[in-house]
Amino acid sequence: GGGSGTLATTAAGVFLGALLGSEVGRSMDEVDRMRAGQAIGMAQTAPLGEQITWSNPENDHHGVVTPVRDCYSESGRYCREFHHTVVIGGRSEEAYGVACRQPDGAWEIVPG
Repeated sequence: GGGSGTLATTAAGVFLGALLGSEVGRSMDEVDRMRAGQAIGMAQTAPLGEQITWSNPENDHHGVVTPVRDCYSESGRYCREFHHTVVIGGRSEEAYGVACRQPDGAWEIVPG
């Protein structure tokens, strides 16, 4: 796919993947991951520093995705760095990642 859906799906997978090895990350359910992915998608076009929150009222899990920096790759692609905090059961975990826009408008996570 392309566009913001790709960023949400890919970025959520990468950012959450960084968390899933932790106790907090393993406690995230499918709804948590879906809502986090939506927040990551919204952060694609949000102003830098704007905190995009998500929550799952079923289990009181929540998080914040913040775009922290715009930059360009060595090949000149527009990129955006994100910070994601997830809170589950009162425990917090953090993940960082960078996504770059492809020529077709899709987003790709790049190695940090």
